[in-house]
Order: sequence, then structure tokens, then C-alpha cells
Amino acid sequence: MSKPVVLIAEELSPATVDALGPDFDIHHVDGTDRSALFAELATAQAVLVRSATKMDDEAIKASPFLKVIARAGVGLDNVDIKAATAAGVMVVNAPTSNIISAAELTVGHILSLARHIPAASGALADGAWKRSKYTGIELYEKTIGIIGLGRIGALITARMQAFGTNVIAYDPYITSARAQQLGVTPVTLDELLAQSDFVTIHMPKTPETTGMIGAAQLGLMKPTAFVVNVARGGLIDEEALHEALVAGTIAGAGLDVFVNEPPTGSPLLGLDNIITTPHLGASTDEAQEKAGVSVAKSVRLALSGELVPDAVNVAGGVIDPYVRPGIPLVEKLGQVFSGLAAHSPLTSVDIEVRGELVEYDVSVLKLAALKGIFTNVVSETVSYVNAPLLAEQRGVTVRMLTDAESPEYRNVITLRGALADGSQVSVSGTLTGTKQIEKIVEINGYDVEVPFAKNLIVMLYADRPGIVAVYGREFGEANINIAGMQIARHVAGGKALSVLTVDSEVPAGLLTSVRAAIDAEIMVEIDLTE
Repeated sequence: MSKPVVLIAEELSPATVDALGPDFDIHHVDGTDRSALFAELATAQAVLVRSATKMDDEAIKASPFLKVIARAGVGLDNVDIKAATAAGVMVVNAPTSNIISAAELTVGHILSLARHIPAASGALADGAWKRSKYTGIELYEKTIGIIGLGRIGALITARMQAFGTNVIAYDPYITSARAQQLGVTPVTLDELLAQSDFVTIHMPKTPETTGMIGAAQLGLMKPTAFVVNVARGGLIDEEALHEALVAGTIAGAGLDVFVNEPPTGSPLLGLDNIITTPHLGASTDEAQEKAGVSVAKSVRLALSGELVPDAVNVAGGVIDPYVRPGIPLVEKLGQVFSGLAAHSPLTSVDIEVRGELVEYDVSVLKLAALKGIFTNVVSETVSYVNAPLLAEQRGVTVRMLTDAESPEYRNVITLRGALADGSQVSVSGTLTGTKQIEKIVEINGYDVEVPFAKNLIVMLYADRPGIVAVYGREFGEANINIAGMQIARHVAGGKALSVLTVDSEVPAGLLTSVRAAIDAEIMVEIDLTE
């Protein structure tokens, strides 16, 4: 069996390849060469990129086998997440890989602005000894304004407090308790700009935050104040910043990111009161190694069919070890459910979880159920990523229900759905014993206990003598071996449900003849896809 192809489209640390291990066929390509990239994407199941490779809709459509796009870094500006989601492609990144590097670079910019370090170094290299020209300021007792008090903002807070500064912050989502815990005074954005000696911005780039520091905001700052941006290009209006620096509205700025990178021809580069670096926020050996190793681990998980904690387009997050064994169980229940519901379009489905499991976050089981339901129903590849989208596109209402009471089993999970013809379908399953054996324990209200097998046959018919002999003979004459069987009924002489496990696929013609022979109300074969 050939190994899955993993494409590395940009230079990553050697530790990345080591973390992938020997289970993959690793290819390398220059991701900025679109024709070469597309040629490699034709066979790739995973692609690892940094910021230069554009995984847009066109690239994703050129990747028929792609299961995961891994960005070895924090941002995802170069990945079309919407297109990836629609295609069932998981998108992962390394959200914590560069936070220390970015925080330290921010501190470096602040120190460089306060003490004119780059300019003084350049002057000395040119033979000038200008001590008085480069007189700076101390950080001690200055006010540092942090816009965005997330992980990087919190790290900068701790580092700047070590200099004896007063830290204030603007973040519309921060709680007063969290601010108090960090020793930060929460203020409005206008208050922060007016009070700060140094302003540093750490917000994601969204339509709402793009250009959030413009001419009006810069006009609120002290003429002795500095602004720093190592987060995302465009958070500060570059034209307005240029005007403010030229006019002396503010004292200076430090930029690591730009709207266009590289910022060739930008008038900002010619100013004396700005410090610029070429997007170095994640450019440390440690950050690159952490990012590469992190996404390599995510790729391994994704290609093994597991959910990934760092996936940005999958709901579910970190999965508790107690919940994890339920994922494959629920996927199989979904396949059985769709087999039973094949006679009419599905309109709604409830995923009911009962027992001790409800003490944990079981949201991942909804994804697993939908993945199982649609796996053999639609032509496109179904994943944890696009399964909810497929349900939405088909107008299927999905609910997650939990109940701590489970009289018969420690835990039981039921998929219960309504169909367009007014009928209902249900199937329940559980894990039993120390080996956690996956079993079906209910179908359409009939109690059974059947271990899963690749080939299942479900029949519903009028309960009468001789039926088992009839279908047993039919299958035997067709050389179909019955490996297991269970029959359930509510009352003698009513309806009976038989569940068979067989060793091979059953031809459609045989199912038709068996159905006719026993006058079955339901006769379906369900082939479980691994």
C-alpha cells in the first residue's frame, strides 16, 4: 500500500519532517510556483505551508485528495478557509508556536524606540559619535497601552511590568477579573491612546479591525508617544501613520508587518522616526521548530481520521479521553442510520447522549454522527469539517440532547431522525466490557445487542414460524455465510426485527428475492466504511 503524500511547500525546520515520521511520502515544492504547486497538489493528502504559499479556492480545487492544510504559524491570511471547509479539508495552524517570539520582538521594538538603538548603531557604524543626539527615555513609570489582551498581550504585560511600567489595556472581550489577574487597568480605546507613552496592538485582522488605528486615533496620542505593530499589516492605516510621523503628531513607530509585503516603495521606509523589521514576529529558531512540530502532529492526527485540537474550521476542540472511544462508535451508528433512512430524505436528526458521558464535552459526537450519516449518501468526500455544512445545505435540522439517566447501560448514544415521508428511524449503540466492544443495542425501538461488522442486514417482517429457515436457505444457496444473528420483537405474532452479520456483500438481486420470500417490510444491507 502506498504511503499518503504529504507536501511541504515552504522551508520548514528539520524537526518538522522528524515529527511526521516514516509513515508518509514527503514531497517538497516551491509553493510560490503555482504550476509546480498544482502538479504536486494533484496527489497530496496534506500540504504544509507558511505565509508565502496561497492555498486559495483554485489551489484547493486542484487537490482532489487533500484532507488537511497545515499552516506552520499563527495567521491564516493565505488560506481560503471557506473553500477548504466546503471541500471537506481540515485547516490547522500552530496558534501558540510564536507567541513568545512575537512578545519578545514587541519588547525589542519598544526598547529600540525608547533608546534609539538602530539609529545610534547605524551612526556609529558610519564613524559618528553622537551621544547627545540619541538621548532616549526610560521605560520606568511610563504607561504602556496594549490593544488586545490575548495570549501575546498577556505575555507583553508581564514583561513590561518587569520594567516598572503602568500597563493599561483595551480589549472588548476581556473580563474585569482577567484584567485584575494580570494587573492591568481596562480602559476604552480612546482613553488608552490618550494616556499611553507606548501603544502596541495585538488584534486579529478582520474587517472590523483593519485600519482601526487611523488619523483620528493617532490624533488622540501624545506627541511624545510611540506606536508598535507586530501583529498584522493594515491594523494601522499606513498613510495616516506616515502623515502623523512627518507632522510630529506622535514621536515614532515600530512596524514588523505591512499591508504589502515586502513594502517596496513605502514612504514609511524613508523616515528617521520609525523602526522597521521584515515580519520577524515568528522568526526565531525556537518558534519555527515549535510551529513545524505542532502542525506535523496535527497532520498525523488528521490523516488518521482523528479530530485535531488546532483545527480552525472544526467545532469540537480538545477531546476528553473518556469521550474519544465514542467517536468511531457514533460514526458507525451514523452509517447504519443512513442505511435505514435510505427510502426517504432526512429532515431532522437528534443525537442523544445518555449516561456518564454527559459530564464531559460531547459536542464532537455530533460531528461524528453527521460524518457517518453522509459518508455513503453524498458523492463528495465527507469529513468532520464539511459534515455540518452538508446537513445545512440539505435543510436537515440537527440537535444535540443529553441526559445523565441511562437505566440499562453506563452510556448509550442514539441517533433519532424524522424523514420526509413522515416515518422515523432510530439506532442506538454503546461500548461494553473492558475491551470497549462497539455494539448496536437498539434499532427502530427494538432491543438488540449486536457487535458491529462490515456487512449488516436488517429485516423487519411479520413474526411467524419458518421465516429464519426461509432466509437462511436463500443466503446459503447464494453462498452468503451468516456470521451472527439476533431477532427482537415486542409481542409474539407481531413484527420481528432480524439483524444479521454476514461475511460478504449481498447482491442487490438476492436482497430483493429474500424480501419477497419473507414479505419483509424493511430489508436493507449496510456496508460500513472504515
